[in-house]
Amino acid sequence: MTFFNLNSVYSIKRGLQLMALLLSFGLATSAWAASPEKPIKLTDLDGNESLLSDYQGKWVILNLWATWCPPCLVEIPDLVMFHEANKDKNAIVIGVNYEDNDPAKVKAFAESQMINYPIVRFEGKTDGVTSPLGALKGLPTTYMIAPDGTVVAARTGMVDQKMLEEFMERYETTKK
Repeated sequence: MTFFNLNSVYSIKRGLQLMALLLSFGLATSAWAASPEKPIKLTDLDGNESLLSDYQGKWVILNLWATWCPPCLVEIPDLVMFHEANKDKNAIVIGVNYEDNDPAKVKAFAESQMINYPIVRFEGKTDGVTSPLGALKGLPTTYMIAPDGTVVAARTGMVDQKMLEEFMERYETTKK
């Protein structure tokens, strides 16, 4: 006779629910979006440094983009609205400019797009194929980082406000 540990069965069920959630939003699991092994340094366009881990306690929507990327530009208004609606509550957007342009030009561009969220760069030079969170398959790429600092999903392609909010809500529901 085989006995099942109810906690194990419950964990498997939660895992399957989470997988269905990730797939329903077109977000990949962290198979290629690994949680970082070392601290990720972020430098804003004025040269101020911070760490990604400084934002623990809130959802972080880490959006990699470039000024020359048409889909990146299309999603900016949704990221602006999402950030405005959530910055004082449970989530923020951080835009990672993934190109080697003069920071002053990127800053002027961000202002012209009315971007209200922080724009930063990763430490070091961009190579077009990697990020500190794993392989880069194209732009835009968005990483969903849970309040505990765990990378829970990633998406190459555009995201919108509704997709982000629904993902967070369903993720929290699935985790309970």
